[in-house]
Amino acid sequence: MDTNLFAGLEDLGLGDFSSSDLFSDGKAKGVNAKGEEVEEVKTPEEIEAEMLLDKTHECPICSNTFKNRALRTGKAKLVSMDMDLRQRYEGIEPLKYDVVSCPKCGFTAVTRYFKPVTPVQRKTILDKISANYKPQQEPEGIYSYEDAVGRYKLALANAVVKNAKASEKAYICLRAGWLCRSWAEELEASDEAVNAAIQQARALEKEFIKNAYDGFIAARQNESFPMCGMDESTVDYLIGSLALNQGHYDVSAKMIAALLASPSASPRIKDKARDLKEEVIRAMKNK
Repeated sequence: MDTNLFAGLEDLGLGDFSSSDLFSDGKAKGVNAKGEEVEEVKTPEEIEAEMLLDKTHECPICSNTFKNRALRTGKAKLVSMDMDLRQRYEGIEPLKYDVVSCPKCGFTAVTRYFKPVTPVQRKTILDKISANYKPQQEPEGIYSYEDAVGRYKLALANAVVKNAKASEKAYICLRAGWLCRSWAEELEASDEAVNAAIQQARALEKEFIKNAYDGFIAARQNESFPMCGMDESTVDYLIGSLALNQGHYDVSAKMIAALLASPSASPRIKDKARDLKEEVIRAMKNK
């Protein structure tokens, strides 16, 4: 008698099982030089790829159906947050996959703003982007930082062409700046770090963050809340943090004071504002 617990399943087309699979943890195993079974170590690229899927989109400009790489829900583990609210995750930079780009007509936007599009915006995109755009192929595998930054630049160009609100353009710049920060950090951690590449990533981060600051200042004066999914207190904190980054200590101090006195600001935001206040005081002393 065949004592294999999975015997007979081959008749159903399932012939890849054995009793050794019963309590396996599902992790890939290999064999070392001594013939001992060891767990295979995955590369960072393999770990990142496992967190992704191909998501289908329909372009609101040309009605083309296409796929872009996207992060699987719940796969990224948050490990920390920067002073300016940039989130850090384990094993992946989700910002690389937060832009949707039609490879046929060139319409590109961060996920939050991919739809809807007004008829006037559609015509403008067709005239000023699509008419000159060279169709692209979806990159294979994970997106490189160069690919991802290029997608943010295209999203920003589309936002300018369709006359998007200042908050949308600021949001694109903010996330692109965070992405460039992540890129620079990865380059700095590399065993083959190239100073010129690091400097380029840092310079791009600086320019994107400057424009994010200018954009949120303009949006704060002319738009209503919520803004880019953020309430008023969060936007005010963000402006205060970006102001510190730009050396505008008076603006940062003003936003912090307003937050600490606000009855509607959450305890979490007030705690972050107090931490930011300490950074402003330290920066002013070192000026």
